[in-house]
Amino acid sequence: MVSYYFNIGLIYFIIGFGSAILCYYIFKKDVIGHFIGALIVGLIGSFLGGVIEFYFADIIKLLTNLNNSVNIFPPIITAGLLLWIFVKVSERSVD
Repeated sequence: MVSYYFNIGLIYFIIGFGSAILCYYIFKKDVIGHFIGALIVGLIGSFLGGVIEFYFADIIKLLTNLNNSVNIFPPIITAGLLLWIFVKVSERSVD
């Protein structure tokens, strides 16, 4: 049972980390805290998406599951949304 939750946490971590890399290095967005700031927001967004998926599992059950255990779309969407908001806030404070 521990490995089940470990795998879910690891997948959420990878999604948040990948979102931060995409935001900071690929899209070259200047954010507060540079890469570490983007990483923190990406991880929070990823885990928040997992919590949303847990509570609204019946509504989003039609989405594809990864290994029949983790729905990867809510963490990806939430991490991307939070990073987008974070970039917009960072642009205003940097200027």
